[in-house]
Amino acid sequence: MIKKILVPIAFSRFTEGMLRFAAEIAGACGAELQLINVINERDLEAVQKITAFGYKVDTEHYLQTLIQERREEMTRLLAKVGLNGDEVPFHFEVGNPAEKLLQLVVKENIDAVVMGVKNRDISTLFTGSVAERVFHRCPVTVISYRDPEIATHMRKRIVKHMGA
Repeated sequence: MIKKILVPIAFSRFTEGMLRFAAEIAGACGAELQLINVINERDLEAVQKITAFGYKVDTEHYLQTLIQERREEMTRLLAKVGLNGDEVPFHFEVGNPAEKLLQLVVKENIDAVVMGVKNRDISTLFTGSVAERVFHRCPVTVISYRDPEIATHMRKRIVKHMGA
């Protein structure tokens, strides 16, 4: 039985559709949605390198500003899809995105993950991606969301290869 669904949010143009899809599944199952956004540690390392070159950049202030902006964006996004931001837990993590997602799955006893993929090329669909690492290592069901635009593109590629 699915009681908790985790949705990684990367704020891509497909995020709203993916969140709507996950909310539909949660509604049908009576499950709780939880959202996570991972700030890649590489981004903070870049800010630290800038500081090392003598530029005045406060890494902690940058991180807190980023989290606040993303929290506001998540609240707007939830309202847009008809969900109450006060009822959907947000998790903000800093680190390796795949590792942080997997750790949260275990820590929060998540039953399923709904996530998208960015690559539209079927021959390299998961190569090197966060999605690939999560799909291969996740201890729970992972549902891969396909935006209608991506699904149409993928169908065309498959049909093209069938005719070859």
